[in-house]
Amino acid sequence: MTDPALQRRLRIAYLTMRDPDDRRSWSGTLYSMAQAMEKHCGEVFRVGPLLPTSLKAGEAISHVVRLLTGRTYLYTHTVSLSKKLGAMAEKKMSGVQCDVIFAAAASAVVAHLHTDLPIVYLSDTTLKLMVNYNAEFSNVLSPHLRMADELERQSIAKSSRLVYPSSWAADSAVRDYGADRSRVSVVPFGANLEHPPSREEALRASGQGRCGLLFVGVYWGAKGGDIALDTLMELERLGIPSELTVVGCHPPARIGHPHLRVFPFLDKNIPDQRAQLDRLYSEAAFFILPTRAECFGIASCEANAYGLPVVTTATGGVPEVIRDGVNGFLLPLAARGDQYAARIRDIYDNPEAYQALRASSREQFETRLNWDAWGERVNEILQAAATENRSEAAECGVGYES
Repeated sequence: MTDPALQRRLRIAYLTMRDPDDRRSWSGTLYSMAQAMEKHCGEVFRVGPLLPTSLKAGEAISHVVRLLTGRTYLYTHTVSLSKKLGAMAEKKMSGVQCDVIFAAAASAVVAHLHTDLPIVYLSDTTLKLMVNYNAEFSNVLSPHLRMADELERQSIAKSSRLVYPSSWAADSAVRDYGADRSRVSVVPFGANLEHPPSREEALRASGQGRCGLLFVGVYWGAKGGDIALDTLMELERLGIPSELTVVGCHPPARIGHPHLRVFPFLDKNIPDQRAQLDRLYSEAAFFILPTRAECFGIASCEANAYGLPVVTTATGGVPEVIRDGVNGFLLPLAARGDQYAARIRDIYDNPEAYQALRASSREQFETRLNWDAWGERVNEILQAAATENRSEAAECGVGYES
């Protein structure tokens, strides 16, 4: 490993399709990455957003195909769009002196990008993992699936280093796409919180008389909202006064409960709404997410920042975030509300064990699930890619500006 004292700050071309300065892009993850790289890695030149006008047409075609055939047309993963995106990125980078490209969730751009710079490619999944796992990638037209898969393969082959937030995704890159294991790194994401609470604030007792369950998700069904509601009712049947707070979506109209609170949308970019979300995290006793499919789970990192244990599903990349019994509990996909309630009751009825779990949940945020830890590790990866590229250029007799 290179001595940090001998490293120079890099010039990084940050390649994204969406706007990395928009805190709504990828739930704020692209923004957080930019901030972390500027703090720990070097100067960040933003190559994005990349939004060709043909995207609108592709979206319309996809909608028509879905209506007429019930099949999925992945309009963001076509060769023609990939070539346009590659050309757009090349134009934006022309004349800019950089050491390395960091491409986040941009396989369609990387596949047809022509550059001499080393590429460090990041994603939270692979196409192989998503097909028939995530609803947006189900029932895909066969010829188009092969095209999208080839774009993924080209992007992985073209990249000097690959970064994934979970072993679930990293293993697929090696197993399904032939990535060199020595060039693949697992670096967990962090909590998308610009001002996380202090440890003292996070572990302070909420003073609430009920066992508060916090559920945050845009899609009620996909995130297991029905199971969360069943958990509330089962806890009350067990004699534990409880409350379920839902943020980010509307439960179906048929659903109602006197101890169900709903905040359909809270915008983190608006101070009052950000403060309201902070209060909801602070008041809760558990973060519950019985998700049906998940690549990672940024919201779980945020819950841990507030000392909230997370009760969730052992699926996808979730086990990289939640360590059973350390910062929450992992239940099987088939688990229903009674099993979630039983797990919560067992720990909640033991105040000492519950407080210890809260403390270890916060510890996971402080040591692993934060963007400073991510930035420090990614700096090592970017430095290695840039150093290797300089060495190869020197061997070939090519001049390199330091």
